[in-house]
Amino acid sequence: MFDFDATLPLMAVQFLILTALLNAVFYKPLTKVLDERDDYVRGGATGSREKLAEAESIVKEYEKQIAQARRESQNLVQTAQAEAKEITAQKIAAAQQEVQSQREEAAQEIEQQKAAALTTLEQQVDSLSRQILEKILDPELVN
Repeated sequence: MFDFDATLPLMAVQFLILTALLNAVFYKPLTKVLDERDDYVRGGATGSREKLAEAESIVKEYEKQIAQARRESQNLVQTAQAEAKEITAQKIAAAQQEVQSQREEAAQEIEQQKAAALTTLEQQVDSLSRQILEKILDPELVN
C-alpha cells in the first residue's frame, strides 16, 4: 500500500518548505493587510464614536446657549413691559393730575365769575330798586 522509502521525507521537506514559503509570501502579508484593515475599521469606528459624542456635546452646549438666550430675551421682554407699564402709569397719573388742576382752575374761575356776576347783579338790583323807588315815591325821600 504505502512505500516508506526516501520520497516520504523528501515530500515532508517539500511540504515544510512550501508551508514556510506560503507563510512568508502569502499568509503574513495577507494577515498584515487584514490586521491593518481591522485597525482602520476600529479606528474609524472609534473616531466616529468620538466625533458623534463631540457633536452631541456641542449640540447640548448650543441647546443650553439657546435656552439661556431665550431666558434672557424673556427677561428683557418682561423688563420692557414693566417699564412700559410704569411709564404709562406715570403718564396717566400726570394727565389725571393736569386734568384735576385744570378742573380746579376752571372751578375757581367759575367761582370768581359767579362772584363778579353776583356783585354786578347786586349793583344792578340796587340801581333798579332805587329807580323803582324814585318812580314810585318822591325822589327826595329815597336818599
